[in-house]
Amino acid sequence: MRRGRPRGYDGVAVAQPYTEPYVRGSERNATWFLGRTLAGVLKDSGIARDAVDGLVVTSMSLAPDSAPAVAEHFGMSLRWLESVPCGGASGVIALQRAARAVQAGDAEVVACIAGDTSSRGSFADLVSRFSRFSMDAVWPYGAAGPNAVFALITAAYMQRYDVRREDFARLCVEQRENARANPLALLREPMSAADYLTARPIVEPLHLYDCVMPCAGGEGFLVLGEERAASLGLADARVRGIIERHNAYPADAVQLRGGWAEERDALYAQAGVGPEDIDFIETYDDYPVMSFMQLEDLGFCEKGRAAEFVRHHSAVVGRGGLPHNTGGGQLSTGQAGYAGGYLGLVEALRQLLGRAAGRQVEAANLGLVSGFGYVNFDRGVCTSACILARGS
Repeated sequence: MRRGRPRGYDGVAVAQPYTEPYVRGSERNATWFLGRTLAGVLKDSGIARDAVDGLVVTSMSLAPDSAPAVAEHFGMSLRWLESVPCGGASGVIALQRAARAVQAGDAEVVACIAGDTSSRGSFADLVSRFSRFSMDAVWPYGAAGPNAVFALITAAYMQRYDVRREDFARLCVEQRENARANPLALLREPMSAADYLTARPIVEPLHLYDCVMPCAGGEGFLVLGEERAASLGLADARVRGIIERHNAYPADAVQLRGGWAEERDALYAQAGVGPEDIDFIETYDDYPVMSFMQLEDLGFCEKGRAAEFVRHHSAVVGRGGLPHNTGGGQLSTGQAGYAGGYLGLVEALRQLLGRAAGRQVEAANLGLVSGFGYVNFDRGVCTSACILARGS
């Protein structure tokens, strides 16, 4: 079925990126991290809490509370409320929902916030009840948690495309170098290829530095009208295009591609640019293989050629290649639950607003952010991507 050209995102501004600093573990609940994130987003914005009439909430550890409970807890009276439970694809999807709400007049100022806690035993509890599928078909057989899932995907990818661990090492080492200039990253110590290759095995072929580190923290930003942002003197970024695709290629035996491949032409058509025009990219990197897939499926290289692309295009800011996961990505910053799906978007906003001190991409005018999440046994169901431009 032929689809019409989507409406653009004229009149929408994205501003006030904020990270509630990550910590390895916390006994505070998700609502605390969401509240701190909201306060951080609003600080220095000139916008009072009562002026926020739209809210997007993303959290995997909020239960038994929900988005309405968060609004009540924060004393907010809202005209528009949304919950986005799409894992690592949630940040881009939250931006899309909020932008459309502002365009439609359903809300004037939308705060998009994500936050999760990580207390002792919370991760094991989460994976044991992640979904009905995992509860019935995975957990009872001892294959719980994402490491086994991504070991399966990584092994299949390596076999199909003749990729070695040394290829993933280059990505991880270069992202760690970016993280060293990011005070918000939890892992900033230098890492060599030898460190990566000799790290203890987790689930073959995955070793320690292939696996994202669970932690607690929050990410957030504001979406509002361009005129409102200008009146407040807020520096902002503009949305050039957004796509999402859920449950792409369900017939594939194991996931070796995602919904980006199906939607990338629409993304670039919306933005009026191509991959060659992108100044930097933020991919969702819970495991290195997923960044490889995103580079391929978003058209930066042919399918199965990401290892070659990474060898010839440095990810390190200032090296003259394609700056990639400029703050270190999740593999060096940490994964604060579903806030990890906002991390790349918040980092992209910092780059476009010129606020990425120590790791600033020179002449960062156009950035691409991609998301991936909600993983069951052998695939992630949700994919998303957006292209953002520096505001006027």
